[in-house]
Amino acid sequence: MRLSINQSAAVQWKNGGGTTHELGQRVEAAELIWRLSLANIEKDGPFSIFPGLCRIHTIVAGQGLCLSGDGNTLLAKPFQPVSFDGGLKLDAQLADGPCRAFNVIFDPRRVQATAHLHTTGTMIADVGEHALFVLAGEMDLGAAGCFSKYEGLVLNGPATGEVSDGGVVLHICFVQT
Repeated sequence: MRLSINQSAAVQWKNGGGTTHELGQRVEAAELIWRLSLANIEKDGPFSIFPGLCRIHTIVAGQGLCLSGDGNTLLAKPFQPVSFDGGLKLDAQLADGPCRAFNVIFDPRRVQATAHLHTTGTMIADVGEHALFVLAGEMDLGAAGCFSKYEGLVLNGPATGEVSDGGVVLHICFVQT
């Protein structure tokens, strides 16, 4: 499954605080397993609640934000994935103007998801289901294709590729529970 911001229309949030590009999802038996999206956060306000699901939130442009509520405070800084319970009632406060975030929402009863970054050089994705998404520069996966900023793919199985000089690739690994 190829992922691209250019293949997804921006959808306004219900609270008017931003827009989201849904990049891809896996659904089985009419139940969400995981969803990947790229959100533009334009102003302070309540964060969407996803009871029973977990989230990974990675700031990919802008200075980030602070999520607080339910006795929790989470700092979302550029290129530092933050994992949290999707059922938390949180308010977002922008650090210094609008920002953009890559979001993973997943059902922890079905899969576990982890996120890490690959930078310049050789990148290896092990066996299993993975999402690879370019945040800066380019990624060359040989026969699987070349990808630029805000493009990527979901694959089942291993992959080896190269990340360009100054490049950053977000790697999400899904493991069935």
